[in-house]
This record gives sequence, C-alpha cells and structure tokens, in this order.
Amino acid sequence: MVTVNIGMLHYVLDHVYGAFVHRTKLSPPFFSRGWGGTKLVLLERMINQLFPNVEGQSWPPTLVQPVWKTVWESQSATLREGVFRTPCDEQLLSALPPESHIARVAFLAPKYTSPHKMACVVHLAGTGDHSFERRLRLGGPLLKENIATMVLESPFYGKRRPLLQRGSKLLCVSDLLLLGRATIEEARSLLHWLDCEAGFGKMGICGLSMGGVHAAMVGSLHPTPIATLPFLSPHSAVVAFCEGVLKHATAWEALRDDLTVQEAAMTLEDVRERMRNVLSLTDVTRFPIPKNPNAVILVAATDDGYIPRHSVLELGKAWPGSEVRWVRGGHVSSFLLHNGAFRRAIVDGLNRLQWKE
Repeated sequence: MVTVNIGMLHYVLDHVYGAFVHRTKLSPPFFSRGWGGTKLVLLERMINQLFPNVEGQSWPPTLVQPVWKTVWESQSATLREGVFRTPCDEQLLSALPPESHIARVAFLAPKYTSPHKMACVVHLAGTGDHSFERRLRLGGPLLKENIATMVLESPFYGKRRPLLQRGSKLLCVSDLLLLGRATIEEARSLLHWLDCEAGFGKMGICGLSMGGVHAAMVGSLHPTPIATLPFLSPHSAVVAFCEGVLKHATAWEALRDDLTVQEAAMTLEDVRERMRNVLSLTDVTRFPIPKNPNAVILVAATDDGYIPRHSVLELGKAWPGSEVRWVRGGHVSSFLLHNGAFRRAIVDGLNRLQWKE
C-alpha cells in the first residue's frame, strides 16, 4: 500500500503552479525594469517616516467621498461601486502612474439594517487579484451575519494598472513599495469614511497574501480597535520575494544590471541582499501592536510554498494576544478551498470587539 504525504502534495502544487505562471514565457518576471531609481529613494524615505513615531501618525486621514452607482440590489442586499481620487499626498501622487490616481471600490451591504448595528470589513487585494469578484464571493455569505464587505482595487491592478505593465508583474521594485503605501493610505481613509460618514458599529480589515501584509499594517496603525485579519500572509515581503516561490519570478539579472550601472560589479547574492534590505521596510513586526490584539486572527496554511511557517509565527510572536489558525493545504489550494475558515476568522475577530457607543 502506497502512503501519500498530502502536505508535500500541497507544497509541490504551489511550486508547479508557480513554475507554470512565473517561470514560463507566458509573462515577464517581476521588476524587469530594475529598482526604480529616484522613486525608490523617495519611497524608502517616505516609509521610514512611519518610524519610530508611528503612534503619532496624523489622524484623521483625508476623508474620501466616493461617488457611488448601484450595480444591483435584491430584497436583502445592495452592491454599489464607487470611485474617488486617491488621498495620497502630492509627493506620492507624482510617483504613482496616472492610471492609479482614481481609486475604485465595491461595497456589498445588507439593505435594511442600521449601520451602527452592523460591521464592515475592508478587503485588500492579494498578488494577482485584479477584480472585485473573488473578495465579494468571500464576503457575500457574511451578509446574513450583518457584516458588510468593502473591496478596494489596488493601485497597479485592474483598471488602475499602468499601460506598460503585464498582468501583476510590477515593472520596478519601487512600484511594490508605492502600491503598498498607497493602499495603506486609501484603506485608512475608507475606514475613516465607514466610521464617520457611514456610522458602522464595528470595522475590520482583511487581505490574502500581499493583501494580508497591507491589512496588518493598516490594523496596526488604526487609532481604535478593529478586527485585523491577515490570511496566508508573510510578516514581510522579503519572505515572499527572497524565500518563497516568487524568488523564481524575479528579474535578478535585470536588477543586477541596473545596480551595476550605479556601482561596481555585483554578484546575484549581493543583489538579493540589497532586495532584502529594501523590502525590510515592509516588515510588519516593526509596526506597533494593534489596539486590540485579541481581535487579530492570522490564518495560515500548513504546507505553503509561498509563505514559510516561520514567517507567520514571527508576526504572531510580535503581537502577543493575537491568534494563529492553521488550515491544511498549500497557498494555492487554501486560496481555493478554505474560504469557510477565512469567514469564521472574520466573524470571530469582529465578535471580539465592543460595539461603538
């Protein structure tokens, strides 16, 4: 009788999927245009400005006023889509591609419940999530729990994707930092809108993979307790691009060539070390502990080829009081099969919050 190690199969599936998507000629690698020159320097400085006085971050953020249109409504729910100008400051705006200046958001909410008796969770995009559909499917069944879903389209994705960018393959390293910083600004402004304009009684932020890193940052910076729910997420982008499957999808030679123009000849290991230094800016463990760490629930996969186990545990350790839950599977299979576990985490995280007075 042959015994099969299911965990290893999930891990291998991640690598097979990664090889097909990232290592074939079907699409270019990440960062084929290099580091981003002066934009990278600007972003490193802007992200470092979050430290060490991250607690003193100005609040409230810019209040956005989305212009809404109704997509559909049923007897019990309404789906609206809204657009608003990104609240990023002029410096950040000048670095963003023009296509990303207008943000898009979908908003699925129960129809006849007062907002102060409802919760709303903002869902941030994972790598490659260019549309609203997957996240709306995740949030849809939560309507019966009186939980609304707000889905933000990331800069550089969907209708906000720059003309020259193929799929999710960001052209420069600076684009990754820019995407993250702009997403954080937009999510904070949307939470402020949900609180002050819409009047929701509880709020949360969640995201899958890259979106989970951004959700953890937003939850950390929020001045009041919100549910913070990173799913299948590393503690830092260093892990994703230097350890997991995506290291095979990165244009290391192009990055080396770009550096060699500026500095002496470098080895690929030197280039990887430079990447680790730059992406260490995305390390969530450097951020403050959220206001209610008991409402932080991380959901991770046991055999994830993209996100190593140690990375999940590092964030859990950095935020005492948070909970780490494990689902059986790899990154790709969990993404497809474990929406029920993600929904349970959303419900449980919100249940650990007090209703707003």
